[in-house]
Amino acid sequence: MKRHTKKYYGSFLLLLLVLLLAGCGGGSDEEADTTESDVTSQSEEQTNETDENESDVEEASETATTEADDDSNDTSSEETGNQDEESNSEDKEDNDKSLEDYSSEEIEYARVWLELGPNQEIDELNVRRIAAGEPINPNDETSANYTEDVIQLAGSRLVDGSVTYSGNGDGTINVYNVPLRWDSSDAEVDEDFMKEYTERLIKETELVKIDPGNDEEIIKLIDIMKIH
Repeated sequence: MKRHTKKYYGSFLLLLLVLLLAGCGGGSDEEADTTESDVTSQSEEQTNETDENESDVEEASETATTEADDDSNDTSSEETGNQDEESNSEDKEDNDKSLEDYSSEEIEYARVWLELGPNQEIDELNVRRIAAGEPINPNDETSANYTEDVIQLAGSRLVDGSVTYSGNGDGTINVYNVPLRWDSSDAEVDEDFMKEYTERLIKETELVKIDPGNDEEIIKLIDIMKIH
């Protein structure tokens, strides 16, 4: 009887030990599962936080870029607006000008050049008044003298040519075929050559009627005119 009791008691202890071991094993598995779940959750949270931070940085960068573009566009618009205002102001000033703002002499000089000037693309219109009695060729003492006051118009360059004339006060002028520069070798051909040549220039003046011309073109010439 005692032998059977000890046997059963030993079997009971063995069974209890197995159950305890099984319970401990199950708990370890549950703890391991819990630990893995916690690690996964923390990893996901960190990933989400990283994505949110990157999204915030991208939004901030896009906002800064947009603001910079807006500032650039505003500055460009202001500069364009200022340039347009200056251009419009200059155009307005040009449009506001009329021939009434200038003297009759200035208008005459510009009209004569528009009609007879060899070169219209000049950067300067020089006006020289020559009094009666002045020699036609100032470089030769045998030259004949002008018998009336004349005007000589010329550009800033020799290639621009010149126009020498006297006005008649009726829209016509007397044009003298006088060169802008004199060749000194002409006088060496004959000592009477220059005297006869210049006297012929006085006799052979050409009567020319001057067209009123375009007001804007006249004003442009007056604006670059220099009266000596």
